[in-house]
Amino acid sequence: MLLRTSTLLLRTLREDPADAEVPSHRLLLRAGYIRRAAPGGYTWLPLGKLVLDRVTEIVRSEMTAVGDQEVHFPALLPAEPYRTSGRWTEYGDDIFTLADRKGAEHLLAPTHEEMATLLVKDLFTSYRDFPVTLFQIQTKFRDEARPRAGLLRGREFLMKDAYSFDLDEAGLRESYERHRAAYRRVFDRLGLDYTVVHAMSGAMGGSASEEFLAATPVGEDTFVGCTECDYAANTEAVTTPAPAATDPDAQRASEVHDTPETPTIASLVELANTRRLADRDDWTAADTLKNVVLSVRRPGAESSELLVIGLPGDREVDLKRVEAGLAPATVAVFDDWAAHPELVRGYIGPQIMAKLGVRYLVDPRVVTGTAWLTGANEPGRHATNVVAGRDFTPDGTIEAAEVRPGDPCPACGTGALTMRRGIEIGHIFQLGRRYTDAFALDVLGSAGKPVRPTMGCYGIGVSRAVAAIAEQHHDERGLVWPAAIAPVDVHLIAAGKGPQLDAALALGGRLSAAGLRVLVDDRVNVSAGVKFTDAELIGIPRAVVVGRRLADGYVELRDRAGGERAELPMDGLVERLVDEVDRALGNRV
Repeated sequence: MLLRTSTLLLRTLREDPADAEVPSHRLLLRAGYIRRAAPGGYTWLPLGKLVLDRVTEIVRSEMTAVGDQEVHFPALLPAEPYRTSGRWTEYGDDIFTLADRKGAEHLLAPTHEEMATLLVKDLFTSYRDFPVTLFQIQTKFRDEARPRAGLLRGREFLMKDAYSFDLDEAGLRESYERHRAAYRRVFDRLGLDYTVVHAMSGAMGGSASEEFLAATPVGEDTFVGCTECDYAANTEAVTTPAPAATDPDAQRASEVHDTPETPTIASLVELANTRRLADRDDWTAADTLKNVVLSVRRPGAESSELLVIGLPGDREVDLKRVEAGLAPATVAVFDDWAAHPELVRGYIGPQIMAKLGVRYLVDPRVVTGTAWLTGANEPGRHATNVVAGRDFTPDGTIEAAEVRPGDPCPACGTGALTMRRGIEIGHIFQLGRRYTDAFALDVLGSAGKPVRPTMGCYGIGVSRAVAAIAEQHHDERGLVWPAAIAPVDVHLIAAGKGPQLDAALALGGRLSAAGLRVLVDDRVNVSAGVKFTDAELIGIPRAVVVGRRLADGYVELRDRAGGERAELPMDGLVERLVDEVDRALGNRV
C-alpha cells in the first residue's frame, strides 16, 4: 500500500482544539486521525481507519485462535428481549430507544447478551453442540449524559463482544480462563501497559468479573494494588476488612451532650476533646459515625427513596462504590431537607432510622459492639457510646467509603494499597445463567435430561483501545505508535522538490511492492521543517528522509520512539526496512 500526502484526506492542526480535554483526544484530532461529527461521535479519517482496522484484526485473530466463531448481530434491536431480561428498565437513560412507524419500540444495542442467547436457543438442542462461543466486532451505543475525552467516552463506539455457552460451571471457568489469556495476548500485541483487576459486574450480572485497565493519569477508573501481594481491584470492588464483633452490652451507656455549632466532623472532634466528652480527650474523626443521606432511584421507579449510610467520620462516601453496590439503581446526594424535617441536618444519628422507616446501611467497620460518637437527632446535640447492636441495628452493610492509599490489603492483610488511574479497555464476566434462565434455554443432556447452559461474556473496547494506546504512546511532539498498530510502516519524507521527490516516490513503490505500508510526503509547496513537524505529530515508527545526501546515495532513517537517526545507503535499504518491520511485527525472530 502506497499513500501520498498530497492526495490523502489529511489535515494536521498546529494548535490544540479548544474542546480537547485529554492527550489522545488532542493528538488524534491534531494529527488528522479523527474529526468530531457530533457530541460523542467521530468520523475516522483514512489514517485513523487504518489504525482502527489494525487493532480490529489483532483482536479478531486472537478470538479466532481460541475457537470463537464470528457473527454479526443487528444494532437496531426489538425491545421485547430486553424487557424479558429486565435490562430495558435496568439500563434506564443509558440506552437510546426509539419507535418505528408502527409504534413498535426498539433500542440501539449497548451489548448483545439477549440476542446471543436467543440465537443459541434457536440453533442448538443437544449437549453435543457445546461448548460454543460467538463473537462480533460491531458498533455499540450508549446515551452518555456528558460525552467527553474524545474516543474514551463517546455515545457510539466499536466493541468486540463474545459470549460463551457451556454445560457446567467447570466449562464456564475454562472458557473464562481461555479468554483471559487471549486478552493478555491482545493487549500485549497492542503495546499497552495494563493491569487485570477485580471488578463489579453491574448491569451485566454474574458471579465474577475482571477489568483490564490501561494505566494513565486521565483514566476514569481508579484501581488499587498491594505492596506485598498480587491483589489488584477497581476501587468499586475493594472490600474492607472488618474488625471482630464484640459484646455490645459490655460498652458504657449512651449519653447525649450539648454540642452547639458542630455540624462538621472537624468541629465535633474539636469540641469533644475540649470538653472531654465521655471522659476522653483523644477523640479523632475515626471515632465518629457520619450519616450521609442519599437519594436512590431504582429502574422504572416513579420516585426516589431515602437511604442513609453510616461510616467512620474520617471517610467520605464514594458514590461510584455506592452505585456499584446498589446496581442497577442510580444514586444522588440528598438535598430536599425541607421535605424531611425529621432528618436534622448535621446532627443525624442511627438511633431513629428504624422508627422513621428509613433504610440504613453501614460501612463494614461498623460491626456489633463498636461504640461511636454520632448525632443525637436534635439540633446542636450529639451522643457518645452509641453502640451497634444495642442502640441501633443496621439493615445491612455496603462498601460505600472512599478507598485511600495505605489502606490494608483485603487479600493478604499485611500489605498496603497503592492507587492508580486507568482506562477500561476490556471486561470479562462469568455471567452464569441469568440470560439462559430468562429465555429458558435448555438442551438435551448426555443423560437424556434437560441441561441449562451457563454463560460468560467478554468485551474489548476496540475504538477505546486506540485512544488508550495514544494516551500511553505520545510525547510533547505528537503520537508515537507501536509498530503493530501504526497506520503505515514507513513514512518517506521528500526534503526537496526535484530528485528527492522522484527518489522518494520510487523508494515508496519498491517498499510497497515488498509488502510494506508506506506514506510518502510528496507535497511540493511545503517546507521540509513543516514536513518534519507533521511526521512527528503523525507518529509513524520509522521515517526515511530523502534529502541533501541523496546525491551521495544516502538517506536518513529516523526512529520516532527512540529519537535515533542514522544515515544509510540506498543500496539494500528496502531489504533492511522489510526486515526491521517484520521483526517489529513479530514475523521474524
